[in-house]
Parts: sequence; C-alpha cells; structure tokens
Amino acid sequence: MSTLKEGDKAPNFTAKDQNGKEVSLSDFKGKTTILYFYPKDDTPGCTAEACDFRDNYQSLLSKGYEVVGVSTDSEKSHKKFETKHSLPFTLIADESKEINEAYGVWVEKNMYGKKYMGTARLTFIIDGDGIIKNIIQKVDTKNASQQVLDLIG
Repeated sequence: MSTLKEGDKAPNFTAKDQNGKEVSLSDFKGKTTILYFYPKDDTPGCTAEACDFRDNYQSLLSKGYEVVGVSTDSEKSHKKFETKHSLPFTLIADESKEINEAYGVWVEKNMYGKKYMGTARLTFIIDGDGIIKNIIQKVDTKNASQQVLDLIG
C-alpha cells in the first residue's frame, strides 16, 4: 500500500474539483483534513463511504475537520455523483493519477484472478500543518466517519 507513514509531510497537490475549481491541499492549512481515496464514483462501496461522510459532515465540520474525496474519475463524473447523493464536500478529479501515485494508493489489484491497476481505498488524516496524523488502511465504508472519529477522539 502507501509508502507514506504517520508523521510524514503530506504531499501537496493542485487539481480540479467537481465544479472545475482548482483545489490544493494547502487550501486547508490550519484545518484537519480527512483526505479519502476511493476507487470509483457511484459504485456500492464508494457510495456507502461518501454517504457516510455526508451524513456525518456537520458533526465533522463542528469538530474542525474538512472532508475531501479523491478518485481518478472526471470532474463531470464527480459532479453527477455529488448531485445524485447531495454530497456537501470537495471531490478531487485525479485523472492523471498524480495524487494517487504521490500518496502511494495507485496499486495493482486482483479481482476474480484478473490483475489490474486501481485506487486502494485509504484515508489520510492530515493536521493543519500538513502532517499525516493517521492512515486508515482498512476502511469500513459504512462507518468511515466513525473510524475517523475513533482515531482522533
């Protein structure tokens, strides 16, 4: 999985969100950012994870956290996903896979004996100074926000 470890500086990035706006990790300086990587918009696990963050978004915001999702889908795909599920947070379109590669989540996967490259589902909790505080490697898609809250208290 990721070669990044807790305590490492999180790689900065600039990419477009679901609204075509350029977003950088540095835009969230001073806030704790929940940066979650997921394989594909509107698939069962990814939808469960996004909707769990949506349902707990106000609670996370009130504790000072920002939620940012990243996948290799396009801005258009993200916009459709956001609209369909009323997602209140930023979705980054990483079509070039640069962010996935910087975070070490672009990996070889295996489904039904077929190998292919794809995004590993990982969540990084990054403090206001850009340091990785926690990495959740085994994401529970239906309880992703609770996993975060359990870690950060």
